[in-house]
Amino acid sequence: MTVFRNILIRLLTTAVTLFGVAVIVFVVIRVVPGNPIAMMLPPGATEADIARLQAQYGFDKSIFQQFVIWLSGVMQGDFGTSISTRQPVAGLVLSRLPATLELSVVALTIAVIIGGTMALLGTRFRDTKGEGVVDITAGMALSIPDFLWGLVLILLFGVLWPVFHISGRISPALNIDFSTNFYLFEAIARLRFDVIADLVGHMFMPALALAIPLAAIIAQLLKQSLKETMHLDYVTLARTKGYAENHVITREALPNAILPTLTLVGVQFTFLIGGTVIIERLFSYEGLGNMAIDAVINRDLPLIQGIVILFALLFTIVNLVVDMLYVLLNPKLRHA
Repeated sequence: MTVFRNILIRLLTTAVTLFGVAVIVFVVIRVVPGNPIAMMLPPGATEADIARLQAQYGFDKSIFQQFVIWLSGVMQGDFGTSISTRQPVAGLVLSRLPATLELSVVALTIAVIIGGTMALLGTRFRDTKGEGVVDITAGMALSIPDFLWGLVLILLFGVLWPVFHISGRISPALNIDFSTNFYLFEAIARLRFDVIADLVGHMFMPALALAIPLAAIIAQLLKQSLKETMHLDYVTLARTKGYAENHVITREALPNAILPTLTLVGVQFTFLIGGTVIIERLFSYEGLGNMAIDAVINRDLPLIQGIVILFALLFTIVNLVVDMLYVLLNPKLRHA
């Protein structure tokens, strides 16, 4: 009952958070100077044309009235119509969301593999020069932002040694007949190895650029947790039984040391999704982040609102799932 009550409280908190985000975003983007309607009209448009479009998009009403109309539509799944494309916002956002989610999942997977490996190596060679090398490497990886890593990767693997694609999500000439926009996941399910290879070729560099700073954070926290766990009694008992050091680290210390890292990974995953905005633009990746920049440039208010609300929803859902997993994996909380 305690767990159920906590989940219910989190759901209510999520609803309040989303409402607050909607209010702030709705107000802020409307007080910023600039007229989005003027960008839709040719130079010779009349005042009547401007007034007609303002009435069509509801800009002739007060901000409060606009918000009430927009919120009532959102409650019914209608996020409005994009000013720049004249298409429903919900359809546009959902069509780009799979690309961003796939990129984020691949980046998170790479970060966990790299960061976990560095943490295990740092623990295995603790109090030696090997641990110092791991710490220096993690520090260097964390000190460089993801977009600079992207530029370095483009120079290395796109120009000097062109083995990966530097733009786009998939080759236009490739024949795909998928029923969803989750191309990578569906290609894996259908065993379309040609599509998988092409998607990975386009996705690897932006995913790696996102993963490197996160891998450094994972490595630092997990290594510190492992070093603290290595001094506990049950780990010492495993050594006295004659188990190899690698077995002691991976089988005895790691399961308990990984719990704080799980929370960090969940929190950082939300930032990872937000970080795709710049990376997607840099690699011309056809995801939600790239669309967000176009929406800001075009002052497409309905589209901006839809993207921000979706990002906020993803953040809250990921945090809720991480909290639930932490409770399930932690016996002290599970039986409290």
